[in-house]
Amino acid sequence: CHPVPKPESRMEVCDLNPCPPRWKVTPAGPCSSSCGLGLAVQLVTCVQIRQGREVLQEEHLCPVAEKPLTSVPCVIRTCSYEWSFSEWSECSTSCGNGIQTRRDFCLHSLSRKHVEPVFCRRFPKASVVRGCSSGPCPQQVGTSPPGAGLQPVTPATHPTAAAAAREERYKDLDVPPSAVPQERTKGGGEEGAARRGFQCVCGNLFLNATGIINMTGVESSDCTVAIGRPLREEITLRILESSLNCSAGEVVLFSGRMMWRTGCRKLPLSLINSRTNTLIVKQRVVLPGNGVILQYNSRTATKKYYQDCDKQLFGPQGEIVNPVQLPDQGQEVVCRTFIDVAPQHRIAIRALYTDLGTEGNQTHFNYILVRDMSTMKTMVFHGKQQFLWQSAGSQAEIEFHE
Repeated sequence: CHPVPKPESRMEVCDLNPCPPRWKVTPAGPCSSSCGLGLAVQLVTCVQIRQGREVLQEEHLCPVAEKPLTSVPCVIRTCSYEWSFSEWSECSTSCGNGIQTRRDFCLHSLSRKHVEPVFCRRFPKASVVRGCSSGPCPQQVGTSPPGAGLQPVTPATHPTAAAAAREERYKDLDVPPSAVPQERTKGGGEEGAARRGFQCVCGNLFLNATGIINMTGVESSDCTVAIGRPLREEITLRILESSLNCSAGEVVLFSGRMMWRTGCRKLPLSLINSRTNTLIVKQRVVLPGNGVILQYNSRTATKKYYQDCDKQLFGPQGEIVNPVQLPDQGQEVVCRTFIDVAPQHRIAIRALYTDLGTEGNQTHFNYILVRDMSTMKTMVFHGKQQFLWQSAGSQAEIEFHE
C-alpha cells in the first residue's frame, strides 16, 4: 500500500447507549434446615454495565419473566425421628395391683412436631404399659400374703406330676437338665437358688451361638439382657416358660434394630426372630420371683440387612476406622459401625483424628453421624473436628458419609 496515501488514524464511538440491565445472582447462603429439605437464600439484583462498571438499577428495569429464584432447595442430611410419649395414666385400680398406660407419638427430632408413625417404624419404642400398685385393698390388711403357707415341701426322690410334665416338655426341646427350672420349696431361699445353678443374668451380654437365659427369681423389677452375634447372622428365641402376671402389668419386651415386640399372655413356646444380629430382652415384673426362661439360637440371616462395609463391635473397647468404599459400588454407600455392650454399661467414642475434607461443594460434603439407639438422638461432626461422645444406652451406631 506504500504508493497509496494513508488516511489518518482516529477512534469513533460506535454506540453511546449502555448495555440493557440484567439480573445478577450471588452464591446461596446457608441452608435453613440442618436436616431434611430446606431453603437457601440467594441475593438477586438488577445491574447494568456502564463504562465497564456494574451499576445497580431498579428491579422493574430488568425482565421480570427472567428473574431467578431468591431461594433454592437444599438438603444437608436426612432428618431423624424419635418416639415421644404422653404422661402415664392413673393406676387402673384404686387398691392392689393394676396397670398404667400412655400414648406414643412420632416426632421430628428438630421441629418437635408430630409426624406420621411410619417415620418411626425402624426405631425401638419403649413400653406403653407398666404395672402399678395402689396399696393393699381393705380386705387384705392384716392378712397373710397370697400363697403364704401354700408352698409344700416335696422330697426330691418323689417328683410331683407337674415336675414330671415339665421335664417331659423340656426333653422335647433338647434343653440340658441343669437348665430345667425346678419347683421352689419352702426355705429354699438363696441357698436353694445356688444349688440349682441360678445366677443373676440381668445386665449381661450373651455372645454364644446358643444358650439358655433364666430371668426368674431376680430381685429387681426391671431386668435387661442382650444377645449379640456377628453380622450375617440373626437370632431366634423361644420362650420356654413364663410366670408373668399379666393382670398386674408384668411384661417382657424384645427389641432389635428392625423389630420391636412386647408380650405377656401365650408366651410359652412362642418364637421371636430378631431379623438382625442383635436382640435385647427387657423384663418388667411387679411380684418378686416372676419371670421368663428363654432359649436362643443363631443362624445365617435369611435377608441381608447390612452393607458390605459395615462393622460390628461388642466392647468393652475397640478401634473404629472409616471403611473404604468398595470399588464395585456404583453409588454412594453409607458405611456404618454398630456398637453393642452389656446393658449395664455405656459407650464412649473419642475421635483421635478426623480429616473429612473441605466443604467447598455447597450441596454435599463429608460428615460423621453418631446415633444413640436408646434415645434415637443423633450428633453430626464435620471437617477436622475432634470429639468425645457418650451414650445414654448400651447401643450406638456410627455412619460415615462420603
